[in-house]
Amino acid sequence: MEPVSASVSIALWIAFWVVVIAALFIDLTVLNKHHGHVSMKEAGVMVTAWVSLAALFGGAIWLFEGPQHALEFYTGYILEYSLSVDNMFVFIMIFSYFAIPHDLQPKALLWGILGAVVLRFIFIFLGVKLISLFAWTIYVFGILLLFTASKMLLQKEDENFDPSQSFILKIFKKVMPLKTDYHGENFFIKEGVKWFATPLLAAVLVIEMSDLIFAVDSIPAVLSITQDTFLVYSSNIFAIIGLRSLYFLLSGMAGKFPYLKYGISIILFFVGAKMLLSKIVHIPVVVSLGIIVTILALAILASKLFPPKTAQG
Repeated sequence: MEPVSASVSIALWIAFWVVVIAALFIDLTVLNKHHGHVSMKEAGVMVTAWVSLAALFGGAIWLFEGPQHALEFYTGYILEYSLSVDNMFVFIMIFSYFAIPHDLQPKALLWGILGAVVLRFIFIFLGVKLISLFAWTIYVFGILLLFTASKMLLQKEDENFDPSQSFILKIFKKVMPLKTDYHGENFFIKEGVKWFATPLLAAVLVIEMSDLIFAVDSIPAVLSITQDTFLVYSSNIFAIIGLRSLYFLLSGMAGKFPYLKYGISIILFFVGAKMLLSKIVHIPVVVSLGIIVTILALAILASKLFPPKTAQG
């Protein structure tokens, strides 16, 4: 039976990459066609399409590898997607800081997502290897998630991410002169004998760094659900490939779900505690999925029913 299982896994890896490449191509074609001017209705349709695609792929996993792996995929996907919402609001701040024109935003997001696809694979491979070689690292990941959750809960409203304080941006400015104006879709321009970087490249670099920071939290969170490299990576990437559409949807809804941040921090508390207690208490994947979905639903419902006074106006 081993060779059959291996062949199924290889087939799923091939199917996964075919779907991801096709999805990125379609996403690029659709969004570039709009030149960044995407209505909330169009963005909502595209977000629905990407979520449906992930659901179908989870169905394929269910068919070929059974319900357990499918539930792990769905739980990891929902977990990653919910954490990505917080990431999207950071992207909104980055684009606002660099004053990126709407028609250039899809390209910046594309390069940011492509970079995330590569970086996440490295992070996930290392994370799975660490846990398999050193079992105690699961406790390190658990403590990291609890720390992040506490930081999110205690963060004040005015303590938002400041792109100008990005480490990568400060380093980049020291090694490459940066122009203040845009030159189409160019990352670099040459004036005389000197090369300059454009704000578009600076924005992409800050996006990559912010995703790297988020990956430090999100990947350990998924590893609390499963340590299967394929399931961790595929759930991550399916959440990532829909981020461009999610960005355009959330950019028109910023501030409408003020309690979502607290819901996400509670989820991080849950998965962090799950990691720390993994040797003592076994929480079935279907229970984890139910808890995560319930927390998200309650956070969204509370935002609609009990909006803060500042959000009511």
